[in-house]
Parts: sequence; C-alpha cells; structure tokens
Amino acid sequence: MGFPQPFYRWRPHPWHGLDTGRDPPANVHAYIEITPFDTVKYEIDKLTGYMRVDRPQRTSSQPPTLYGFIPRTFCGERVGKLMPGARRGDGDPLDICVLSERRISRSEVLLNTRVIGGLQMLDQGEADDKIVAVLENDMVWGEAEDISDLPSVLAERLRHYFLTYKLLPGEDGDVSIEQIYGREQALKVVEASIRDYEDEFGE
Repeated sequence: MGFPQPFYRWRPHPWHGLDTGRDPPANVHAYIEITPFDTVKYEIDKLTGYMRVDRPQRTSSQPPTLYGFIPRTFCGERVGKLMPGARRGDGDPLDICVLSERRISRSEVLLNTRVIGGLQMLDQGEADDKIVAVLENDMVWGEAEDISDLPSVLAERLRHYFLTYKLLPGEDGDVSIEQIYGREQALKVVEASIRDYEDEFGE
C-alpha cells in the first residue's frame, strides 16, 4: 500500500507548510494556539514551528474564543494600509478568533472556518487585526454570515479581552480597537495578508 497523496514525511511548519484554506479569503484554516481554557499565552515559535510558552497571563483574563492564526499570511504593508493610523502591519501571521459551540480544549489543531468579521486593533502603532470566524458546520454558529448575525455581547467580549489582556493595574495600555467590522472588510484584510505573505516569503 502506498502513501496517501499529498504525504508529508516530516511535520509541516504550521505557518509556512500548511495551506491557507480551501477557498480563501472566505474559507480559511485556523491553527489554534490558545483555547478559552488557557491561563498561559502560548505562541508558535516562528523558527521551529513548535509551540512556545510566551508568558503566563498576568491577570485572570482568558480568551472568549479559540485563538490562533491563518497559515501563509503575513501582516505587512498591505494590511497596514487598510488601518488608519497604522505605521505598518505587526510582522506576524494574521490572527483569527474562532467561535465553536462545542468545547474544543486542545490547541495545535487545524480548523476549517468561515470568515464573518474582525476587530481593527492598533497595537503600538502597528496593525494587529483579529479576524473573527465560525467553525465550519457548527450547529449553533455555523449559519452566521456576518459578525452582525451574532449576539453583540460576543464581539464585545473579544474587544474587552484584547484591550485588557496585557494590562497591569496602574499601567496605561497602548492598544486601541477603532471598530468591529463585518465580513466585507474582513475579506479585504485576509486577502491583503495573503499578498503580504507572497511579497515577504515568495510562493
């Protein structure tokens, strides 16, 4: 019996070795780094592709959704130009938050998702968009086409998390979220990040 095709003898790098998705920018893969049950911030090590402990969370704050990035994306010049006031993109893969009605408590999983919106986040002058998506075929959230189809409290929880998850009492943050945008703008951001990746790393 032969190997399935395609077959990877070695584990692909999650950022560079996995596909962006079945039908980007609308349907994309999400590589999950953090779950809503994590009190430690994990982040992909860009050199090796292994998960690294970035830091224990300073406060009791936990992400309200699954959180990771879209493979083969890069927040560079194009992404930066889509955000007023940004000097550039943050130089990382594009972040994505995924809604799932069923509990997914493991990280380092690859999800099929559909993009429905995003948060326009500016972090120390750099564009750090957070794309919002729903898990494909989710029984509760799967029919949502736009972030406006969700209860507004879900987007507000995301907004609050990203505005506060780095804060310490007595410190001023250098993060702002100018708007929560819908599917149309989110698709532009995803498309720009794909083009930025091609510019940065080639095909």
